Amino acid sequence: MNWFYTQANGRTALFYLYLAKFYLIFASGFFCFTLQAHNSGMYSKDEIKQLRKEFWIVFARRCEIIPQLRYKKKKWVLYDTGLAGIDLKFDVSRTEALVMIEINSRKEERRLEIFETLQKYSQFIEKGFDEPLEWDFCYTRESGQEVCRIYCLLSNVDFHRQDQWPNIYNFFIDNMLILENNLMELKDILDAELY
Repeated sequence: MNWFYTQANGRTALFYLYLAKFYLIFASGFFCFTLQAHNSGMYSKDEIKQLRKEFWIVFARRCEIIPQLRYKKKKWVLYDTGLAGIDLKFDVSRTEALVMIEINSRKEERRLEIFETLQKYSQFIEKGFDEPLEWDFCYTRESGQEVCRIYCLLSNVDFHRQDQWPNIYNFFIDNMLILENNLMELKDILDAELY
């Protein structure tokens, strides 16, 4: 410390002034870079896991205030359709959100049989939707499993952006209510034909 006081002539003071300026610029630049990294979706695996968990927790809370769901013990049918190999699902990613019927029988012949049977009733399944549903008879999941999907899509959304969550939740709720209702109305018919 004594060295600084003894050497604190004009040049040394100027050097420390520039050093302090550089530090402030570097620190604020690093802070801005960190903010941009999080805004552009550069999360660690743990942060993504936590964000996904928070997304679904907030969605569950949102469902609590929907009149059609408020007093239901189980909010959504999802995996309990009562039809083997047929599930209702929500999916969200960095680019889109989907509400779907997924046919996930391990045997390809059985999967396609179920898909073709549902296609016969496409008019009933699509009842209430503004646009026709997408019918994909061969979709490969990240795990490598092949499934069939019947879905509606909300594009240009990113679940990393929390300001888009309300739009995604509204899309999920509005479309799953229709899809679930339509599938459950066909349940007895499908049960008789397929099982």
